[in-house]
Amino acid sequence: MEPAVTDPQRRPDRWVILAVICLAQLVVILDNTILNVAVPSLTEELGATTSQTQWVIGAYSLAQAGLLIAAGGLADRYGRKKVQMIGLGLFGAGSLAAALAGDPGQLIAARAGMGVGGSLLLATSLAIVVRTFDADEQPKAIAAWTAVASLGVALGPVIGGLLLNHFWWGSTFLVNLPVAALGLIAVGRLVPESKDPRGDRPDLLGAVLSTAGLTGLVYAVIQGPGYGWTAPRTLLAGGLGALFLLAFGLWERRIEHPLLDLAFFRNARFRGAVSGGVLVSFGMGGSLFLLTQHLQFVLHYGPLDAGLRTAPMALTVVALNLTGTGMRLTARLSPPAAIATGLSLLAGGLAAIALFGRGGSYPGILLGLVMMGAGVACAQPAMAGAVMTSIPPEKAGVGSGLMGTLGELGNSLGVAVLGAVLAANFAAALPAGLPDSAARSLPAALAAGGASAAGTIRSAFADSLTAGQLIGAAAVLAGGLVAAWLLGRAADAPPAASTPAEPVAQAG
Repeated sequence: MEPAVTDPQRRPDRWVILAVICLAQLVVILDNTILNVAVPSLTEELGATTSQTQWVIGAYSLAQAGLLIAAGGLADRYGRKKVQMIGLGLFGAGSLAAALAGDPGQLIAARAGMGVGGSLLLATSLAIVVRTFDADEQPKAIAAWTAVASLGVALGPVIGGLLLNHFWWGSTFLVNLPVAALGLIAVGRLVPESKDPRGDRPDLLGAVLSTAGLTGLVYAVIQGPGYGWTAPRTLLAGGLGALFLLAFGLWERRIEHPLLDLAFFRNARFRGAVSGGVLVSFGMGGSLFLLTQHLQFVLHYGPLDAGLRTAPMALTVVALNLTGTGMRLTARLSPPAAIATGLSLLAGGLAAIALFGRGGSYPGILLGLVMMGAGVACAQPAMAGAVMTSIPPEKAGVGSGLMGTLGELGNSLGVAVLGAVLAANFAAALPAGLPDSAARSLPAALAAGGASAAGTIRSAFADSLTAGQLIGAAAVLAGGLVAAWLLGRAADAPPAASTPAEPVAQAG
């Protein structure tokens, strides 16, 4: 590892700034995990299909994934504090619109709007952290940043369950409003402005092409099981998505100020951290999407009980990172070993949930959740550090946006891919004679099959959940080994030239 460079002029209020930044980060993470326990309520009260509930989650993630890097470049040039405050305002407005939505289409549109605000928040949070702390304290700050994000994962299902026990599903969005308001006040008063006046111009065409490409591909994955993988609309969406991404790559190579400098990918450390970041989010996002349905539809827990039973994963991350235990353990490992160990634990946890939870054993699910939490605590700070040290300091906003992109892209793909596996297997396993519409969701299948087929239908749904979780475990394990190998290749290479982070510019 490179020797740390200590800044003799540390800000005395740097830990207060970290707390404020983490609060803004928390509201974005909280919303995603609150919504997980609301999926059954959305299915029943809004009449949403499995595909629509996936898009309620996926539209938010895709909007963020497509805009985060552009938002990071915007923040680098015009001010990270300013962009973060705009993001908080947009996120609050989108939350209000989502709470008032009257049908799945309106909710999906509002969620996409929330994703735009969330992209501005996530694109600036890690950038402000790395520009506030010197190299000696950055690992501690990043570990705390990761722990608070995981606290949102833990609190979301619990708060969501409490709200759903007493209010309607829209309350899961209204809870964002006071947090967004508090975040606006705190950021405005406490966080100093920072920017790079030499920052690049935003690449708006690149943002449009990347968003269109990702949307087309994930749309094809979500709709494939329902309409058929060779259906014209599936092939058209997937083909257009691939073409847009190809055009994005060609465009980025020819312009002077690209949205994403493709030269970053020549760095093996960067490639390894990127692949690892996608896999962590893929495993967490996809598995939680499946697990909340498993707990409520198969094991018959209510929303609050289901939320409480998913919390141990995130609480494990919080406990290991906030106490410093995780950092002390991983400090003894090289970054490749830390990431390989973390992703192996994450894959093992997914497999434990699939195998032990199939029979209704919550202790088996608990074991898997704790293993997943330990894996995230081990791998995520190492990956964030690897990404941020692989790019120039003046690109902190782009780096922060990239880390957010990895998380949102992985989460979206996890929900889409594992949700597609669930839908396809469930449709194939349903008893003969049921209409095609019965495969849209478990409640629809139960209504179509009647009491005589209820046991068979529930068993088919549970088997489909298990298959999805095992596929997710295999993907995380295989990809984790590849990510560690890429980082290992970079270990003996000369470190990229870097300079200490500039002091954060004072506002006003």
